[in-house]
Amino acid sequence: MGAAPSITASRRRRRAVPWVFLGLWIVVLALASPFAAKLSDVQKDRPVDYLPASADSTEVAKLQDQLPGGGATELVLVYHRDGGLTAADRTTAGEQVAEIAGAHKLVAEPKGVPSKDGTTLMYPVASTEPGQDEEKRDALVNDVRDVARGEGGLSVDVGGNGAFDTDASEVYNALGGPLLYTTAGVVALLLILIYRSPFLWLVPLAVAGIADYFAMAAAYGLNQAFGTSVSGQSSGIMTILVFGAGTDYALLLVSRYREELRRIEQPYDAMVAALRGCGPAVLASSGTVAAGLLCLLAADLNSSRGMGPLGTVGVLCALVAMLTLLPAILVLLGRRVFWPLIPAFGSTPKRRRSLFAAMGSSAGRRPLAVLASGAVLLGALALGAFNLPGSLKQEDSFTKTPDSVAAMETLAAAYPERGTQPITVMTPADRVPDALAEIRGTKGVDSAEKGRTAKGWTEISVLASSTPETPGETATIEALRDGLDGSYVGGASAQQLDLKDTNARDRAIVVPLVLAAVLLILVALLRSLVAPLLLLAAVVAVWGASLGIAGLVFEPLLGFEGTDPGLGLLSFVFLVALGVDYGIFLMHRMREESLSGAEPGAAALTALRTTGGVIASAGLVLAATFAVLTNMPLVQLVELGFVIAVGVLLDTFLVRTYLVTSAGVALGRKVWWPGPLSKPPAAAPAPEAERVRVPSP
Repeated sequence: MGAAPSITASRRRRRAVPWVFLGLWIVVLALASPFAAKLSDVQKDRPVDYLPASADSTEVAKLQDQLPGGGATELVLVYHRDGGLTAADRTTAGEQVAEIAGAHKLVAEPKGVPSKDGTTLMYPVASTEPGQDEEKRDALVNDVRDVARGEGGLSVDVGGNGAFDTDASEVYNALGGPLLYTTAGVVALLLILIYRSPFLWLVPLAVAGIADYFAMAAAYGLNQAFGTSVSGQSSGIMTILVFGAGTDYALLLVSRYREELRRIEQPYDAMVAALRGCGPAVLASSGTVAAGLLCLLAADLNSSRGMGPLGTVGVLCALVAMLTLLPAILVLLGRRVFWPLIPAFGSTPKRRRSLFAAMGSSAGRRPLAVLASGAVLLGALALGAFNLPGSLKQEDSFTKTPDSVAAMETLAAAYPERGTQPITVMTPADRVPDALAEIRGTKGVDSAEKGRTAKGWTEISVLASSTPETPGETATIEALRDGLDGSYVGGASAQQLDLKDTNARDRAIVVPLVLAAVLLILVALLRSLVAPLLLLAAVVAVWGASLGIAGLVFEPLLGFEGTDPGLGLLSFVFLVALGVDYGIFLMHRMREESLSGAEPGAAALTALRTTGGVIASAGLVLAATFAVLTNMPLVQLVELGFVIAVGVLLDTFLVRTYLVTSAGVALGRKVWWPGPLSKPPAAAPAPEAERVRVPSP
């Protein structure tokens, strides 16, 4: 009599729990909604947001903001005719420049500089009108472009740092919508193919979308509380991580839930069992990604340091949503969400010869041969990294040539004997005469002019005798920095130089931190030292091979003239942190099988057979989400998306399925050293009749 009410109360609790979680999420989203909508308001894509925090060029940008009118928006109007400019062309140029000067507050009266071959006339102009306001800067640039137009074979391009920043800003501002829709569309298509259900794919996709919205609110909160920088690049990467990592967690959970539904009658109980089974692996997986991304806080590059917290927020929001909201919805929908492939209670899945069983069998027969062949292949691919092009120049940053880059190219061809992009020196106001003398006496300097003064600093505009971003101009910048004590040397070319140097410094600091953080998490999860070291070695090999494939593709096939200086660091962080995920899924299941008494070789093959499909599906989804970046109009995003997508595919279909499994078979119990699983099980006591009796002395 007393048992029935207890059972009824237990059932009521089980039915209520999913509704409670669903209600909590509704409340959370209602509270987060106003903040998520404000994220775009704090997004900034100024040069200083992508520069090294401690570099000379960053200090110059900050000091310029304190000058009268703030940082100057520098433009160059480039008038060009292939056969040579006519008198009418020069008149048109003069009238247009005068109209621009009359409509906007310029730092100085524009003066035309003709090229020696007579084909080009450039007018450098600068305005303090916009100050630090990006919208005003973009409005100024677009207004100048509306006025400066050519006809009848006369081409007019507006270049300079201000125009370049406007073109880059327009790209970053356009990333949000297209990136989100494209990512969601790619994930939806893959989920439909994976689940073969008209309904199931909607659930993880909807939860990922909710997690992304929640992440936007959390990112805004970080910005307001700690001043975390938010750029178009970091917010775009955050969205990709939410959908990519979140869908990975969903695939693992749904697969385990389907498995449990066949042996447990009630969906609630089956979900509890699924969470207990795969929860530790998902938590460790998200922990490695978060730890790896947080290591970016040690970077000096502002864009990398800002990406760390935002990426972490995205991964953690995806984790919370997939471990709370997704289970609640699945339990409420019951078994019918899997239609037409509903897992009936007590049923067994159809036995089919799976690809991963076949791969496991081949790895199990000759583990050492498979392991050696894979290592040689990855090493050979990594050699392609020596073919990567040099550092990416400003004019090579876009996949389609905008107006500002067209102006740079025209200037480089028409003025090969001089610099066309100013080097900016900020010097203490009381040292200006000495600084000017030192600058003008520096080898490679064509001219130097004093500019604005405020708060004890004076701006000096320097033109080099070499064209921008060439070895000659680089030598001039370095000579100025060596010869000017107490001054800062900046400008567009100096910024590119600082980016290259700082990325090399950041790699030396962040890479060891990432490896140490991920290793500690893996040791805690797997209770072993050998298995974590094996997984880390595998992901580092994948990173090298991915860069090698990039070296064979970027310049020869895609025509990229340079490699983004930050590609090595960012691709390492993402590939190590995300790549270890699949190793965790595989090794955690291998450990489960070993704890159940399976022999090491059998445990490795069973883990591959049971998780191989999930890992393959998750790898495809994650690779596809990062591959979305290859459709973006910025070369650095294309390069990053390509390397990570290729690395994830290598990791999924070669390293996890073949190499890690082969290593597990070859090492046997040693893979769990020095944990208890590395020791052979104690022999069972012999029956009484079989015991050897030792006579008493």
